[in-house]
Amino acid sequence: MTDENLWLEDIHGAGPLRWAAEQSAHTLSGFASPQFDALSASLLEAIDSDDRIPIVSRRGGYYYNFWRDREHPRGLWRRTTLESYRSADTDWELLLDVDDLGRTEHTEWVFSGASLLPHDYTRALVALSPDGGDAVMVREFDLPSRSFVADGFIVPTAKSSYSWIDRDTIFLGTDFGSGSMTESSYPRTVRRLRRGQPVAAAELVHEVSATDLSVTGIHHHSPGFERDLIVEHLDFYRSRTFLVVDDTLVPLEVPDDADLSLRREWLLVQPRSDWSTGSVVYPTGSLIAIRLDVFLAGDRRFDLLFLPDAHTALEDWDFTDSRLILTLLVDVASTLVVLDPTRGWSRSPIAGLPALSTVRVIDTDPDESDEFWVHATGFTSPSTVLRGVLGSVELEVIRSSPAFFDAAEIEVQQHWAVSDDGTRVPYFQVAARDLVLDGSHPTLLSGYGGFQASRLPEYSGIVGRAWLERGGVFVLANIRGGGEFGPGWHTAALKQNRPRAYEDFAAIARDLVARGVTVPARLGCEGRSNGGLLVGNMLTTYPELFGAVVCGVPLLDMKRYTHLSAGASWIAEYGDPDVAEEWEYIRTFSPYQLLRADAAYPPVLFYAATSDDRVGPVQARKMAARMQAMGIDDVLYYENSDGGHGGAVDNAHTARLQALIYEFLWRTLAPASVV
Repeated sequence: MTDENLWLEDIHGAGPLRWAAEQSAHTLSGFASPQFDALSASLLEAIDSDDRIPIVSRRGGYYYNFWRDREHPRGLWRRTTLESYRSADTDWELLLDVDDLGRTEHTEWVFSGASLLPHDYTRALVALSPDGGDAVMVREFDLPSRSFVADGFIVPTAKSSYSWIDRDTIFLGTDFGSGSMTESSYPRTVRRLRRGQPVAAAELVHEVSATDLSVTGIHHHSPGFERDLIVEHLDFYRSRTFLVVDDTLVPLEVPDDADLSLRREWLLVQPRSDWSTGSVVYPTGSLIAIRLDVFLAGDRRFDLLFLPDAHTALEDWDFTDSRLILTLLVDVASTLVVLDPTRGWSRSPIAGLPALSTVRVIDTDPDESDEFWVHATGFTSPSTVLRGVLGSVELEVIRSSPAFFDAAEIEVQQHWAVSDDGTRVPYFQVAARDLVLDGSHPTLLSGYGGFQASRLPEYSGIVGRAWLERGGVFVLANIRGGGEFGPGWHTAALKQNRPRAYEDFAAIARDLVARGVTVPARLGCEGRSNGGLLVGNMLTTYPELFGAVVCGVPLLDMKRYTHLSAGASWIAEYGDPDVAEEWEYIRTFSPYQLLRADAAYPPVLFYAATSDDRVGPVQARKMAARMQAMGIDDVLYYENSDGGHGGAVDNAHTARLQALIYEFLWRTLAPASVV
């Protein structure tokens, strides 16, 4: 098939930008109304609320936070003490006002994080994006003077990797010119940059092939266990890790597809596929540990720290000074357990966690203490932040967010649908407690299903105000491709098995109708990024199941995706369309190629961002343009100029985009008597 829309791939070309601007203006004009303005204002009120919890991370004696609100749309980087954070009126020390910086430098900077020099904490590498994309400028910041360091480390805007080695040296991977970036658009060299050196003079440490994903350098700062590591990222799921010993790279010989971490004397490994070593098989999704010196001596007798089963998966792990905290999912419900390596990795639960909540460890400072911070949330439970110290202090509620919508009569249920191959697939339903199963309810089905990313219950003032309070039903799908049941749940939908994720999602849609929750005309679906590919396939392969589709920052043209933005980095997830035998299965889930002029499609809203340098706006542009050229009705497109892959650079833009999404869904799906 000839691609008549290749011209739209020129992201910043005058013609494509004009097309995007005209489309966006048309879309917004269709929603211009007091109701839309009121919804946007209501969402902004929740997003900007001073009652939100300022999430902090500990570095040394301070707790750091980045904060956006109405007066500071680009945000404030600030810090406080534990004593002050506990108080009702926290005294914040301002480090960097990003709005002021932008006005001074005539650049609308977006704060993209700060990496503090470990154990010193007086210097930071601050990342600033000019448009919200992944490409950032890196600048050295002095915390005592609250200013950028004159003649300090500075890396021009690029997709870079960087980390401190010591006060005067950093590991750096960036765009050094022709041939220095991989086909995936990430650094293919890692170098040592010393203070005072021009970036171009940085010393080469290691280089990988242009077909690899990237390479990074890491320095471990734990006293007594300082070391350098080089990690070759072969693709999204395979890597090789090397210890740097006297300028020689010593490989850590574990499977390329295993996840590993080093902490002081310990090496931890999570196999993504069964690993047979010696006479032992360590199963997919388990977690095993061994002393690093013993491993380097050739021993492969690991301690088994976690063994998955059909219901339980390891979501994450975090070290404190002396212990290891595991975050587990049991049928998509989270819990925390503590392991003590000094007692043979003995296991104990963490008491005092809120019931029926999604809990995550959000911060530890493992070289300093056994302190840990937990974030707890649920569909109807506003966020709570708790602090604990293992072995000495019970969990303490530090902050609790107020409710941003009325959830008194809202009920959360978990249901299971049966997919085409017989696999049981869970989903959460959030709806009125007295929901009448008569098929009348506007229902929004949300999903992702890729990259082993778990979709877990969480509180959202946006969903609450824009959907639940209006009488809508919200449904969250836990389909294959995600991580809710470990690596095996993910690999079940890789490459040629990608349609399993779409079959799972369609099975949930059918189950909602069969149970009497809704009917296809009142069932919408939404997804972004890989989730955009998911709902793009609902649009083209299962159009009869849905009454509306919202497709955000999506992959859609799977014939061209590897040649667009960072697309080559996802070949391990989808396959390579330039390989003929792989295109044969990829074409079955490439929405752009699956469009038919004679098919009946539900109304669809595509949205993207010009500055998105990860997926890019191109695939959404082309899909909308092809559908419109086919004469398909109700195809809307909206493109924000800034915002990167996140879609918005500040709270006001976020509120407007979310208002657009939910107003489109409500107008399309809600019965006239409810509008």
